Amino acid sequence: MPLQKYRNTLYIATVGILICLLFVDYIPSATKIIPFVITPPIALFIGLTFAMLCGQTYKQFNSKVSKKMLQISIVGLGFGMNLQQSLASGKEGMMFTIISVFGTLLIGWLIGRKILKVDSNTSYLISSGTAICGGSAIAAVGPVVKAKDDEMSVALGTVFILNAVALFIFPKIGHLLGLSQQQFGSWAAIAIHDTSSVVGAGAVYGEEALRVATTIKLTRALWIIPLAFMTAFIFKNKEQKIKIPWFILLFVIAMLVNTYLMTDMPKAGMFISDIARKILTLTMFFIGASLSPQVIKTIGLKPLIQGILLWLIISVVSLCYISWI
Repeated sequence: MPLQKYRNTLYIATVGILICLLFVDYIPSATKIIPFVITPPIALFIGLTFAMLCGQTYKQFNSKVSKKMLQISIVGLGFGMNLQQSLASGKEGMMFTIISVFGTLLIGWLIGRKILKVDSNTSYLISSGTAICGGSAIAAVGPVVKAKDDEMSVALGTVFILNAVALFIFPKIGHLLGLSQQQFGSWAAIAIHDTSSVVGAGAVYGEEALRVATTIKLTRALWIIPLAFMTAFIFKNKEQKIKIPWFILLFVIAMLVNTYLMTDMPKAGMFISDIARKILTLTMFFIGASLSPQVIKTIGLKPLIQGILLWLIISVVSLCYISWI
């Protein structure tokens, strides 16, 4: 294809244009010339479109930079949040987190192994990614179960596609159902896999939704540690080191600093938080650019069906619970 011949140049140009558009609002009167805003779903769509038209570009770079930028943006968002308010708003969602984590793993086992007969490693990886925090959970437990590269790719591809869909449709469903900011934030944190899509959806829905979604999701992400230990016990692999998501601790420290040390400098916290949102939006482009037709082809029908069914069940059950409490 003609576009693939120049994809490296197009990739660099696209990233440069996105950065300019994201930071153009810091230039006085520039927003009158460029009235639209690059949101996380738009950035993800641009990345997806680029990957479909030009193929994967700088694959390893996309993977590494998106992971690091996501962690940086989450820590930065902590400077715009009040610890006490965040804990209060996310309290009910945290209670449901424990039930949903183990419930998702159980339902995933029933659908994947007993009904669809998906191989054990792939099924477990998809269930783990759905239960906790998508790609991060899969990356953590994959080495513990000694998963092969193709098993990891299938699980990551399945979760990634559903994440992309969720980022687009969840805010629309939330508005359609008239969910409050807290209800949507709790729902997004429980039903959307990856932290990036959870934070992106919360940011689109509103300030309170972002705060609730981020707090609950990062609390949920801490379950990576007990899940990895549990996985090592189940799969009898006690030699594999457990990866601890240290950026969550930095997020909490950022909230503590903003709550207790920056009370006289609210604009400073808002500025850091705003920069973090822009970094998050740019991260969504790199995540979108990581998907390609080749990745989709490797998934297969049964693992995708398991991922979709498990995702739908968790989404509906959590929505009912949040709507009724």
